[in-house]
Amino acid sequence: MKPRISMITLGVRDLAQSVTFYEQGLNLPRMDSPPDVAFFTLNGTWLGLYGREALAADAAVTAESHGFSGFALAHNVASEAEVDAVLAQAASAGATITKAAEKTSWGGYAGYFSDPDGYLWEVAHNPFFWVGPADEE
Repeated sequence: MKPRISMITLGVRDLAQSVTFYEQGLNLPRMDSPPDVAFFTLNGTWLGLYGREALAADAAVTAESHGFSGFALAHNVASEAEVDAVLAQAASAGATITKAAEKTSWGGYAGYFSDPDGYLWEVAHNPFFWVGPADEE
């Protein structure tokens, strides 16, 4: 297997609410897609939103899940100020800030928010992780 993640698909309870959160709240660029799914481009990969029950059925698993899911998505930015700005944008879009941004033990600066379905996003400035021109707008 070649190391790459082509798409991250989140099973969501309310597709319209999640589309609004990601498209209007976080300003992710939405692609044309069928009405029962939404795709967003993420600089080298895609984010997919799909009904939670439908995604579980597609994977032949149960849709019931409680508590911490065991993973977090990460968004690395170029500065501490940008971490604060992204967290503020997420909060104004309806996210819950689960951990305010602070200096980290590994020499960076990071905080967390959860989206309307509870998916965790870390927003971090890592001075050892290059955020290059392709990542900047």
